[in-house]
Amino acid sequence: MGQNKNKETRENSKQENEVHEKRWAIISLASIPLIMTLGNSMLIPVLPLMEKEMGISKLQSSYIITVYSIVAIFLIPIAGYLSDRYGRKVVIIPSLILSGLGGLVSGYAAWKMNDPFMIILTGRILQGIGVSGTAPIVLPLVGDMFKKEKDVSSTLGLVETSNTFGKVLSPILGSLLAGIIWFLPFFAIPIFCLSSALLVFFLVKKPVDDKKGPNFSKFWKNTKKTFHIHGGWLLSVFIIGAILMFILFGILFYLSSVLEENYDIDGIKKGFYLAGPLAALCLTSFVTGKVIQDNLVKMKWITFFGILIAAAAVVAVQFSSQFIYLLIVFLVCGIGIGAGLPCLDAMITESVQKDVRGTVTCIYSSARYVGVAVGPPITAILMTKNLIWLVGLLAILALVAAILSFKTIKPRSKDKESADTLFVKN
Repeated sequence: MGQNKNKETRENSKQENEVHEKRWAIISLASIPLIMTLGNSMLIPVLPLMEKEMGISKLQSSYIITVYSIVAIFLIPIAGYLSDRYGRKVVIIPSLILSGLGGLVSGYAAWKMNDPFMIILTGRILQGIGVSGTAPIVLPLVGDMFKKEKDVSSTLGLVETSNTFGKVLSPILGSLLAGIIWFLPFFAIPIFCLSSALLVFFLVKKPVDDKKGPNFSKFWKNTKKTFHIHGGWLLSVFIIGAILMFILFGILFYLSSVLEENYDIDGIKKGFYLAGPLAALCLTSFVTGKVIQDNLVKMKWITFFGILIAAAAVVAVQFSSQFIYLLIVFLVCGIGIGAGLPCLDAMITESVQKDVRGTVTCIYSSARYVGVAVGPPITAILMTKNLIWLVGLLAILALVAAILSFKTIKPRSKDKESADTLFVKN
């Protein structure tokens, strides 16, 4: 018995050393979602200023966010297959460079052209192509790096925290840069992307047991088998992820517009106000990643109650238009969304086989980008009507997500974990 205890102690120590040894690789990977988030969310507080500078409508300004996301939606699964087939770094580094190039195109157009809107959109399309092979590939790469599921969960929590920290920093940094020159946020993107590419190139090592993935025929067969085994809960996680991002980017667009139009708050001050709900989301993601470890039951219930919290906050928006009240409501909404996202990441990454992990996690990322893409324009349209329309839509979507998490995410009991899926088939 003493020998078993000593063996367990040595194994735990070895595992802690593994995380410690890979700390710089973890930091490098965490920089990717941070930078990709900055490249998109940084522009949200600047959109009203862009409308004035370029003479475009609120709906047109929302396209600057939407085209980036629409391109990513379709290309992320392809990037996932390529990462499964040829390796994660082979896809990530060129994608970072391409995303930086897109920022240069948009920035140059805004700087030098009299009517830059369409070229700015072209640059954003290039960024969308680049982002498809960056942040979504981080999830399967984290899954490849560690043997213990609890280490995967905690690292994914850090990655999601980095993502949300990018959202916290984005409105402040975007407002600060735009306060100097309105198009300066575009030029910051290539600097961020180059920094991340260098970190990944030098500090992220290829896994020792990494092998070239299957050809397309075998890959397609494995993917169909994966969805046959995991289909019910997996599809629900995709939908929940899309809904949470739709709510998040919808309320960010709404809050950005309301602060400027109703309260005459703009610039860096608006950036700090927008950062409040996102900071709550960031902190909640970090804590959740630490709490869930490899416990699928915890993941289910934290996701469920997180969605209910977000739904309650959305409904509360209609009861008052007071400034402080709105900030508190959106802060609570950020807590709910921040609780759910790391759980969804961990469920997928820990439950899907390595040879199709890149593709499946990338389809999940595509689903999230659907929410990012449609959130701002639909919010812009509904803001021209009564507020009840926007609140009603967000509340209904949150309710759908809560029902899906309750009904379809059914972890197996511990004694049945040897089955082909960690979830009960629906």
